[in-house]
Amino acid sequence: MILTERRKQFLEKLIDLFQKTNVPVHYETIANALGVSKWTAYDVLKELEKLGYLTRDYTVNSKEMGRSQIVFLPTNKAINLFEEKRVKEINIDEWNKIKTKVLELLNSLKSHSISDAVQKMLEEIPKVQVRVTFGAYVIGLFIVYLKKLGGRTEMLIKSLMQNAPTNEMRIIIFIGTVLGTVIQTMNHEIGGGLTELVGRYLKSLADLSDYEKGMLSDFLNDALA
Repeated sequence: MILTERRKQFLEKLIDLFQKTNVPVHYETIANALGVSKWTAYDVLKELEKLGYLTRDYTVNSKEMGRSQIVFLPTNKAINLFEEKRVKEINIDEWNKIKTKVLELLNSLKSHSISDAVQKMLEEIPKVQVRVTFGAYVIGLFIVYLKKLGGRTEMLIKSLMQNAPTNEMRIIIFIGTVLGTVIQTMNHEIGGGLTELVGRYLKSLADLSDYEKGMLSDFLNDALA
């Protein structure tokens, strides 16, 4: 059994979906994404499992009480297969367009209430497919919170970030300190999904290449300027 182009297509789509949400992927989700039957998707994912690119897990089916369903996760073998390709595929012109789009969105939200601004950012996040773009929008969401906090708080958080030894630590400090401050000062504004989103984002951040982390760190600096 070999990794054919068709199997690569299924594998890459599953990795895209998994890295976007950090949630194991059901074969029916893959089927809908690629326009094939759920049974075709299941058969291909089983083949990829035999090749060592996927592992299976079981999760509770929300539609059928007490019933479990099969979901799949990419292995390190699968992620490593596409890592080099993913870094090379990030075109600087495309990245600049992504940055511009998010920065323009942030600028357009300055006059909105924090509830409306946060809601608009949250509406955009599920639409993205590329993990670096996902990272940019999550950072943008916390920029919204930070700008609403403003004043001395914003200055202190920026100062903390400047002392971070790595790009990853700079992003983590930013997200963590803004989230902690928001929880203390704006508890009535916090939705239940925000902390879950942060958890998914931090897991995703750990899987990024150094190149991608550098891109997000630069974006954070630009957004705070």
